[in-house]
Amino acid sequence: MGGGKKAKPDRLADFAAAAAATLPGEVWDYLDGGAGAEWTLRENTAAFARRTLRPRVLTDVSRVSPATTLLGAALPHPVGIAPTAYHRLVHPDGEVATATGAAGALHVVSMFASTPLADIAAAASGPLWMQLYWLRDRAVLLDLVRRAEAAGFDALVLTVDTPTVARRPRDARNGFTVPPGVAAVNVAASVMASSHVAQDGSSAIERHSREQFDQTTTWADLAWLRERSPLPLVLKGILTAEDTRLARAHGVDAVIVSNHGGRQLDGAPATVDALTEVVDAAAGLPVLLDGGVRSGRDALVALALGARAVLLGRPVVWGLAHAGADGVRAVLNLVVDELTEAMTLTGRPTLADLDRSAVSGTR
Repeated sequence: MGGGKKAKPDRLADFAAAAAATLPGEVWDYLDGGAGAEWTLRENTAAFARRTLRPRVLTDVSRVSPATTLLGAALPHPVGIAPTAYHRLVHPDGEVATATGAAGALHVVSMFASTPLADIAAAASGPLWMQLYWLRDRAVLLDLVRRAEAAGFDALVLTVDTPTVARRPRDARNGFTVPPGVAAVNVAASVMASSHVAQDGSSAIERHSREQFDQTTTWADLAWLRERSPLPLVLKGILTAEDTRLARAHGVDAVIVSNHGGRQLDGAPATVDALTEVVDAAAGLPVLLDGGVRSGRDALVALALGARAVLLGRPVVWGLAHAGADGVRAVLNLVVDELTEAMTLTGRPTLADLDRSAVSGTR
């Protein structure tokens, strides 16, 4: 059999396969792996598969639009990019290529981005949100906030499910370490030093978090951050009604239902299983979701259950590894095209037409 032209990826799984075939094994495991026995990692996608769609017929779908707004910004669609660290692990242009490929979509940039915030902002054409972990050194944290403000970022996203990085067996087995030539360039090198120190049988990412992340942070600390930045504050890592109500009480501007892609508490619920509980408690506070979205159909399920937008983490990195900015754009376009088709075939021409009646099935 001859070689011939490679088929164009037409499912997110194709992008995953392409990335897995080209990336070093330890990098793939870092991107693909989860915490513990990886139960929550698997549940994130399995829970979407347990939902079915309820199509309505004889509805005018001659004009279907996934356009939306979020925190005052107009978006062409509700499919955004979740924060993931070190994009230069998979492509030399790193987050600049990701921002270019976003093509107007919401892009949440990791605190541990491997390219400068100003360069990312210069390449972006849509809203940029800055993701943060709460560091023990508040001066370093505040410096990053100021950098984001200066670069024109539109919101802060505080990840709240990570007082420390959970044990991820694949990374421990590989002794995963951030390699030379890749660094979190927007954070002081002294703070990031231990993430570059190899040690057999343990993950440098996990060891670094134990050293640098502040485990004493509580709801009361949010006031410190809000007093120092005018940017809207979003909390990422909310899975319960109780914490949603606390977020509202503390003046948060939005929440993201997330279990860190199955990379933190193994045994936490799949994000789509937690979504309706959070939406009900949010009482109008914008709710986003990341974790397990692997198609436009999945996106429609989350949007029908009350999410205002969905964020893609691993799939964007797969696209980046496959073809740089073009790969990121292709991943987003694929999911948006699938979402638009699902809206058409379920008889919901706008996002406002989506509600829980569009979905059946739970656990």
